[in-house]
Amino acid sequence: MITFIIGIIIVSALIGLGIGYLAISLKMRSSQETAELTLLKAEQDASNMRGKAEEEADSILRNAERDRQTLKKELLLEAKEEARKYREQVDQEFKSEKQVLKQTELRLEERANNLDRKDDNLTTKEQALEKKEQSLSDKSKHIVEREHALDELEEQKAQEMERIASLSKEEAREFILADTKAHLTREIALRVKEAEREVKEKSDKIAKDLLAQAMQRISGDYVAEQTITSVHLPDDGMKGRIIGREGRNIRTFESLTGIDVIIDDTPEVVVLSGFDPIRREIARMTMEALLQDGRIHPARIEELVEKYRLEMDQRIREYGEAAAFEIGAPNLHPDLIKTMGRLHFRTSYGQNVLRHSIEVGKLAGVLAAELGENIDLARRAGFLHDIGKAVDREVDGSHVEIGTELARKYKENPIVINAIASHHGDVPAESTIAVIVAAADALSAARPGSRRESMETYIKRLQELEEIGNSYDGVKQTYAIQAGREVRVIVHPNKIDDDRLTILAHDIREQIENSLDYPGNIKVTVIRETRAIDIAK
Repeated sequence: MITFIIGIIIVSALIGLGIGYLAISLKMRSSQETAELTLLKAEQDASNMRGKAEEEADSILRNAERDRQTLKKELLLEAKEEARKYREQVDQEFKSEKQVLKQTELRLEERANNLDRKDDNLTTKEQALEKKEQSLSDKSKHIVEREHALDELEEQKAQEMERIASLSKEEAREFILADTKAHLTREIALRVKEAEREVKEKSDKIAKDLLAQAMQRISGDYVAEQTITSVHLPDDGMKGRIIGREGRNIRTFESLTGIDVIIDDTPEVVVLSGFDPIRREIARMTMEALLQDGRIHPARIEELVEKYRLEMDQRIREYGEAAAFEIGAPNLHPDLIKTMGRLHFRTSYGQNVLRHSIEVGKLAGVLAAELGENIDLARRAGFLHDIGKAVDREVDGSHVEIGTELARKYKENPIVINAIASHHGDVPAESTIAVIVAAADALSAARPGSRRESMETYIKRLQELEEIGNSYDGVKQTYAIQAGREVRVIVHPNKIDDDRLTILAHDIREQIENSLDYPGNIKVTVIRETRAIDIAK
């Protein structure tokens, strides 16, 4: 039984082993099939991956080629842009250099034109000199021929005289020489007079041409200036504030500035009146500052007047420095520069004296250049000729005398001093520059529109001056000259003696001062002349 059981157990074990072996075999076959399937799948995946890799490689190559083309295009565009910018820069530089060259060419052309004009002038002068030399040569030849003819005539006369009068040769010679000398003297006198007339005509023409050229080159506009200044108010209520309680504000303003304040019915306007332009300008600046500030009381008025008086001193110096720089005389004494700056606020018949002085300086420089004189000295003398007008209200004497003293005080050139002293004919001119300055002063003052005075007023003042002189007994004729700056009285020599002349001049001067209003000074000259006249019939 036990054996049977053992057998059964063994058979069961064998059967289990067989079954296990069978299962293992089946499992191995299944694993092999799975592995084959896996291998197949792996091969397919590898094939797919290789295809994909090839596709991706192709895509990368295409992208790389496309990027290369794109980069190439971008680089090409950048190169073209750089080339365009460089070309524009080169074009701009070329245009700039071309513009500079064009300007240089224009300047050279202008200089060439100036040189051509000067060459033409020199050619004209050379031709005139050649003509004059030719004329003198012709005259000289004519005189030599006449001398030869006279020599022959003398010989004939000598022979004839010896034949007819039985005179000796020496006696005949003396007679002929005396006769010939008389004829030659008369002929030479006629030729000298003719030459003097020609020289005078030519000199007059040259002088007119010089003055005309100077007037054309130096031209300016003038604006007539007044002795009053209008100040506009924001409203009419400010008039009461300007007057102040019991008039204290306006009294303080007028006493500190020296200017009259006129308040009338004109809407929103007050008028500042005064003959001193510097005081009037300080008053205007003060009034406008008060109106802007709104605080109008005596203390504030005094503060602003002092402030603008100091500011006015600085402005006067700046005006003088600018004028000296414009005229080309920056090395003037600082006090002279400040004195000239005061002329900006000085007028003569409405003409600004500082602008007039600058114009006279420029005209004098132009005339001096044409005449071969010192241009800088002429401009300086013309610029300073009216400096006395800056202080003639503060110092006694005419502006000519005051200006001469100022120039001497600051050690100006003697030519400048004489030009200042002689520009109205008070003293003789000692140099060509002094005559040039007087001519330039007359040109600037006589230009149409430069002075405001009307023709009627001007003629009336001259008539009044002449009437005053003619009103005295013994006066033959009275002439008002130099635009009314001088009165010349000619008396009968048999009615007024030399001792009476000084008294008559003093009486006329007093009557002019008492009966007329006029700017500056008027010189009274009384002339007594005795002439001996006879007539040859």
